[in-house]
Amino acid sequence: MPEMRFAVRWPDGAETSHYSPSLVMHDYLVTGLRYPLQEFVSRTKEALDVASDRVREKYGFACTSAMASQEKIAANAAAYTDGDVTVLSMEPPLPGDTA
Repeated sequence: MPEMRFAVRWPDGAETSHYSPSLVMHDYLVTGLRYPLQEFVSRTKEALDVASDRVREKYGFACTSAMASQEKIAANAAAYTDGDVTVLSMEPPLPGDTA
C-alpha cells in the first residue's frame, strides 16, 4: 500500500508535515489550493479515516499513524479561530501527475 506525506501552511504561516498510509489524500486535497480551516480539518479527517480503513481491510487493524496525523491536525487547528490552510506538497504525486 503506497504511503505519502503532505505538507501544509497554517493561517499564521507555520508549516507542518503529515503522514497518510494511502494516496487517498489526492482525492481530498490539491497541492497549491487554500482551504478554509474547518473544511481542511473535515477533508483530512475523512481522508485519513478512509486510509485507515484501507489498512484495516488489508492487515486487520487500523492505522495508528493515520490517527496520529488526525490528532496532530486537530491540535494545530485548535490554535486558530479561522483562516485558510494551504496544501504545499503531496508526496508522492499521483502517477502521471506532472504538476
